[in-house]
Amino acid sequence: MDRILAFLFIITKLLLFLFKFSTALDSISPSAFLIDGKTLVSDKGTFELGFFSPGISKKSYLGIWYKNIPDRTIVWVANRLNPINDSSGLLKVANCSDLVLLSNSTNTVVWSSNSTKKAKSPLWQLLDSGNLVLRDKDDGSSGFLWQSFDYPCDTMLPGMKIGWDLRAGLDRRLSSWKSSDDPSPGDFKMGLEQESNPEVVAWKGSKKQYRSGPWNGVGFSGSTEFMPNPVFDFTFVSNNVEVYYTFNLKSESTVITRSVLNHTTYDRQCYTWNEEAQTWELQVSVPRDRCDNYGLCGANANCIFNATPVCQCLETFKPKSPEEWNNMDWSQGCVRNKELDCQKGDGFIKFDGLKLPDATHSWVNKDMNLQECKAKCLVNCSCMAYSNLDIRGGGSGCANWFGDLMDIRLVPGGGQELYIRMHASEIGDREAKAKMKIAAIATAAFVFILGILTISYHILKEKAKFAENDWENDKNNGGQREDMELPLFAFSAIADATNNFSVNNKLGEGGFGPVYRGKLEDGQEIAVKRLSRRSGQGFNEFKNEVILINKLQHRNLVKLLGCCSQREEKMLIYEYMPNRSLDSFIFDETKGRLLDWSRRFNIISGIARGLLYLHQDSRLRIIHRDLKASNVLLDDHMNPKISDFGLARMFVADQTEGDTSRVVGTYGYMAPEYATDGLFSVKSDVFSFGVLLLEIISGKKSKGFYHPDHSLSLIGHTWRLWNEGDASELIDALRDESCNPSEVLRCVHISLLCVQQHPDDRPSMASVVWMLGGDSALPNPKEPAFLNDRGPLESSSSSNKVGLSSTNEITVSVLEPR
Repeated sequence: MDRILAFLFIITKLLLFLFKFSTALDSISPSAFLIDGKTLVSDKGTFELGFFSPGISKKSYLGIWYKNIPDRTIVWVANRLNPINDSSGLLKVANCSDLVLLSNSTNTVVWSSNSTKKAKSPLWQLLDSGNLVLRDKDDGSSGFLWQSFDYPCDTMLPGMKIGWDLRAGLDRRLSSWKSSDDPSPGDFKMGLEQESNPEVVAWKGSKKQYRSGPWNGVGFSGSTEFMPNPVFDFTFVSNNVEVYYTFNLKSESTVITRSVLNHTTYDRQCYTWNEEAQTWELQVSVPRDRCDNYGLCGANANCIFNATPVCQCLETFKPKSPEEWNNMDWSQGCVRNKELDCQKGDGFIKFDGLKLPDATHSWVNKDMNLQECKAKCLVNCSCMAYSNLDIRGGGSGCANWFGDLMDIRLVPGGGQELYIRMHASEIGDREAKAKMKIAAIATAAFVFILGILTISYHILKEKAKFAENDWENDKNNGGQREDMELPLFAFSAIADATNNFSVNNKLGEGGFGPVYRGKLEDGQEIAVKRLSRRSGQGFNEFKNEVILINKLQHRNLVKLLGCCSQREEKMLIYEYMPNRSLDSFIFDETKGRLLDWSRRFNIISGIARGLLYLHQDSRLRIIHRDLKASNVLLDDHMNPKISDFGLARMFVADQTEGDTSRVVGTYGYMAPEYATDGLFSVKSDVFSFGVLLLEIISGKKSKGFYHPDHSLSLIGHTWRLWNEGDASELIDALRDESCNPSEVLRCVHISLLCVQQHPDDRPSMASVVWMLGGDSALPNPKEPAFLNDRGPLESSSSSNKVGLSSTNEITVSVLEPR
C-alpha cells in the first residue's frame, strides 16, 4: 500500500509538471492544481496565496498574505481547524465548482469551500483586494459565487463586510488566532450584534468586552475611529437583507491598511504599512481606554476617562452600593434618587456627547421625528431613554431604551444626545437650579460692577503710586505703560492671611522669592508669591506677570487673583493649588504611584491645551519661556494649571519669533536655538513641552538624568530606545489598569517630534493637541537635539534655589550672549 501511495504522489507531481502550472497566475481553473511550494499572485502583485507554517509550528496551512511585505503578514487562513501535518498539501477544483484542499499523504480532504452555487465554467481567482473568489467565466453578471471575504479570520481588509447576510444566514465576524503558532479560532471575537439597533461588539469568551455604540448615520456613537476622515469611507447598511459595516479607501491610494484582533492584548488594532521604515505602524487600538471596557461603571452611570474617579452616576442617580462605589468597585452601578411616577407624569433631561446605551433592550423606528420619539417613550412606563436614530440633517428616526442603561461613556469630540427619563420633581429642580444660576450670575455681575466702581478710586490711586516708583523707571519694551486692571490687596490683608509670612505657611522658594500659603478673611485660600527685595532682576518679571496673566483666562492656566505693591513690597496673589506642583509627584517614587496613566494623560492633555491657548487662542500670543514640571500646578482634582509667567513674552498678532541678549529659563527644558543664540518662538515652548512629556512618561528628570549604561541625556536615551524598538522601557513604572501601551508609545512619538533640533521640524501646539486626541499616523521623528548633552551650560546658571518644596519654584538661568 505504501508503494502505491508513493507511486500516486509521483504521478501527481508529473501531472503538475505537464500542466505547466505557473506561480505567476492569479487563478485556478478545473484543470490546474496548487501544491506546497507554489503560490497564486494577484494581478498587481499585492497578495499571494499559498502554503505556510506559522511561527515555530511544523504544521501546514493554506493562507493569503501580502506579497511585497518582507515580514509575512497572514490575512486569511482556509484550514484553521484542520492543519496538514506535512508538506503534502494540494489545492484543486472539485465537483465543478468547489475548491478543495487535500492532504496528499493521507488522501483526505482537510478543507472545502462548500459553495452552494455552481458555475458552468468555474474560475477561482485571487484579487488585489486580498479576496479569493469563485466566478463563472461565462456569466459576467453573476458576481461572486463564493468569496473568502465571507469567512474572515482575524483580519479585516478594505472592502470586507463584517455583519450579517440575512438571506444566507451568514454571520461574518472576526476571531483571533489562539497564538502566534496556532491560527485556529481563539476566544477573542468581534462582530455585529443583531439587535434592533445593531452595533459592533467584541467578546472575550462569552462575555462582552467592548461595544461601539449604535450607528447614528455618521459613525458608531462611541467610536471616534469610525468618524469621517480624509483616508477612509465607512459604510453601515441595515435592511431586511443585510446588516453590516465596511470601509474602503477614498481613492486610488497607496495606503496599505489592515485591522486585526490581537490574541495577546485582546485589542482590535488598525495598522498601516510604512514603506520607508519597512514596518507596520499602529494607528488605532480598541478598547482605547478604561471607559471602553464594557460595563465598567455598571448601570445608569457615565464613564468619563479624564475624571477622578472615571465612573460618575448620571444626574439624579446615586450609587447602589455607596461603600463599594467608594472602594472603586462600580459594577453595581447607580439607582434613582426618586422612583419614577409614570401616572403623574415624568420628564426627560438631555445629556450631550454620550456613547448611547447597550442596544440589547431597545426599539427603533426610522420614520419618527424626535418629538414623536419622546411621545412614544413617555407613554410606555418601561421606556427609560430616547434618542435620534440618525443625527444627520438635524436628526431623524427614533430609538427607545428599556430597563437599566448600560455602558454609557462620554466621548471626547463625538457621541450624541440622549434624553433620559426623570421624576417630574427632578425636572423642576433642575429648571429651578438653572434659574437660580442665572439669577446668581446677574447678582454677581451687579456686585462686580458695583465693586469695580467702589474700588476704582483706590486702584487709580495705587496705580499712580506704582507709576511714580517703578513703572516710570522701566524702559523695557519701549517704555510702554500697561494698565493692570487687577484688584490690589493691602499689605496688611496679605500679612494677616499668611500669619505674618510665617515659616509654617511657606510653600517653597525660587529665584524671585518665597511663596506662602494664606487664607483671606472670606475663607478663600491663596498662594502669595513675595518678590524678594534682594532680587536685582525681579521687578521686570513681576510687572510682566501682572500684565500678562491678568489678560489670560483658561482652565489650564493658574488664576491670578490680584497683586500688592506697598511698603516696597511686590506680591502676586494666586488661587491656591492644594496638590502643589507636578514635579512633587512625578519625581517622587511614593507620590508618583498616585498618578496612574489615565491621570498622567489628562495632565499631558491639559498642559497642551493651556499652551495652545497661549500660542493661538488668547487675545495675546504668549511665549512662556519657562515651561517645566515645577511650573505646572495641580488642583484638587489633579487638573494641571500652567503657572509662573514672569519670563513670558508677548508677541503682536503677526509676529512669530523674537530674540534676546538675556537668555532666561531653566536648562534642560530650553530649546537649542534659545539656549545658544537667544532665539525664541512658539516652537521654543513646544520643545519644552516635549521634554516635560518625557518626564511625565518616564518619571525621570531631564536635568541630571543618569543611566548606568551610557552618558546620554533623557532625550538621547529615549531616541536610542525608540530606534531599538524598546521605547516601552520608559513606561515600566506606569503598568497599571489604565495604562494603554499604544497610547503611551504615541505620546513618546509626539515627544520626539517636539524636541527636534530645528524649530521648523517641530509641530505646533495645535498639531500636538490634535495628535494627542487622534489616531492618525504620525510623521517619523528625526534625530532630536541634545542627545549627549549633560549640561555644560549649567555653570552659568544664577538660580537661587533653596532646598525646600519645589512648589511654585522659579528657576532662572542668565546666559551671556556669544
